[in-house]
Amino acid sequence: MTLTEREAPAAEPQPGPESAPAESGNRARVIQLLVALAVITAVFVTTGLGYLLLFIVILIAIVMLHELGHFVTAKWAGMKVTEYFVGFGPRLWSVRRGETEYGVKAIPAGGYVRIIGFTSTEDVAAEDEPRAYRQQPFYQRIVVASAGSVMHFLIAIVLALILVLGYGTLSNNIAIGSVETWPGVAKTPAVLAGLKAGDVIVSIDGKSFANPNAMSDIVRRSVGKPLILGVERDGRLLHLTATPASGKGVTVDGQKLQDRGYLGVTIHQATQSVGGLAAIPAAFSTLWQVTDQEMTGIAQTFSPSGLSSVLHQDTSPAAARKAADNPGSAPRPVSILGIVHLGAQSEQVGLASVLMLLIAINVVFGILNMLPMIPLDGGHVAIAAYEWVRTKRGQSYYRADITKLFPVAALFIAFLSIFVLSGIFLDITHPLSIPGH
Repeated sequence: MTLTEREAPAAEPQPGPESAPAESGNRARVIQLLVALAVITAVFVTTGLGYLLLFIVILIAIVMLHELGHFVTAKWAGMKVTEYFVGFGPRLWSVRRGETEYGVKAIPAGGYVRIIGFTSTEDVAAEDEPRAYRQQPFYQRIVVASAGSVMHFLIAIVLALILVLGYGTLSNNIAIGSVETWPGVAKTPAVLAGLKAGDVIVSIDGKSFANPNAMSDIVRRSVGKPLILGVERDGRLLHLTATPASGKGVTVDGQKLQDRGYLGVTIHQATQSVGGLAAIPAAFSTLWQVTDQEMTGIAQTFSPSGLSSVLHQDTSPAAARKAADNPGSAPRPVSILGIVHLGAQSEQVGLASVLMLLIAINVVFGILNMLPMIPLDGGHVAIAAYEWVRTKRGQSYYRADITKLFPVAALFIAFLSIFVLSGIFLDITHPLSIPGH
C-alpha cells in the first residue's frame, strides 16, 4: 500500500490537489452526508446486517489509522501535508485547517494523505520545496514511509492485549463454541458423544495437539473410526468416545458439507487465563504467533507452488471448494470481500474470533506494505535507503531517477491486480468459511 491510498494493494495515481468547497456549500454537504450515512445504516440494520456494516467501518478506521501514522510523522518532520481524506473520487465534504484539508470523498474504499514532493518527478512550488518529502533527511523519510506499517503493528499489539486480558492466551487445545443440528440426522456424532458447548478438547486417543489444526486433521480422516477425546469440563477431565461421520449429503446453515469426517460442532482455539503485568508479554507472544503464521502463509502463497495452487483454484471449482471449506489447506488469496465475509462469520462466533481476525489483518497489511517495491511503502523506504548509500561524503545528496522503476512498478501492479481479481473471484464463487466439525 502506498502513502497516498489504502484502497487495495494495487495503487492508483496520487490524487491531485482540488479546490475546497465554500463553507456555505459545506453545510449542505454535511447534511447530505449525514442523511446518506443514516440511510445506509438503517438498510444494514433492518436487513440484519448491522454487524457487517460495523466490520466495514472498522476496516475503514484501520486504513485511516494507517494514514494517521504517515500524517503525524510528516507533520513532526516539518513536511507539508495538504490533504487527509477518507475515500476517493468526488469530494462530499471537507474543511481546511491551516495548510491541510480534511474531508470525505464519495467512494469509501480507503483513504489517503497527501505529502508534497513525495517523488522526484512531482512538481512542487519553489517556496514549498524545502518542506517536500524528498528534501528531508534520510531518517525522517524512513520514519514517515514506514509509519503506516508501524501503526498496523501498534493496532495489533493493542488488540492482542485486549484479547489476552479478556480471553487469555491461545493454546493448541480446541474449545467447542456450539453443538450443531444436522437436518435429517437425529443425532450428530457430537451429541452421541455427549459433547457440550464450552468443552475444551485437550487430546485425541491420549495424544495432545502439536498445533491448533491437529484435531481438525484427525477428525477429517477418521470417518467411522471411534476417537477417544480428552475433554476438560468444569475443572474435570472426561474421556468421551466420538465417531466422526461423513458430511456427504448434509447441509448446515445453507452450506453443504464435504465427504470427510465431521463431529458436528463449531470450534475455536482454546485460551488460558492471564492477568496483571503478565498480560503484556503474553500479548507480544500472541502477536508473534500470528505474525509467524501470516509470514509463513504469505511466503507459501507467493511461492511457485502457491501461485500454481491459486491458478488451479481459479480454473477448478472442485479445488476452490476444497480450499474454501478447509482454510489453511492450500494457499488462497483473500480480497476485501473475503475479509468482510470472514469478519461477519467471526462476529457470530464471538468477540475473541473477531479480535484474532483483526490482529491477523493488521499484521498482513503491515507486512505487505513493507515489500520493497513502489508504490508500496517499502518501495519508498528502499529508494530512500538506496539514495543514502549512493550519496558520497562531501557531495550533494544523490537523487534516484524513479522513472527508471516505472516499468518494473507497472509489472508489479499488474501482477497484484491479477492477484486481487483472483481473490475477488474466489471470494464470490467459493467464499472462505470458519470451519465447523
